[in-house]
Amino acid sequence: MRMMMRKNGQVTLPASIRRKARLEEGDIFEVQMRDDEIILRPQKLIDASQAWFWTEEWQKGEREADEDIKAGRVKRFATVDELIADLESGEE
Repeated sequence: MRMMMRKNGQVTLPASIRRKARLEEGDIFEVQMRDDEIILRPQKLIDASQAWFWTEEWQKGEREADEDIKAGRVKRFATVDELIADLESGEE
């Protein structure tokens, strides 16, 4: 993939790259030179009140939940009372 540097050193990343890397306007990058390569690493800033969500333990649980959903290991309830009754029954 080729890109052109514009006035003031501006380079536009293709939309496919921005989507794949989940980049948004205003994102910050770490820039590094290695030999003749320019390396851009996105740096996401996380609000302190949301940091728990990004812990390895929480993300592991998210991955497990995604796998359960994909495999159909889920239950659906029409009401909260049905959910509570299922929880109290102790059945899986």
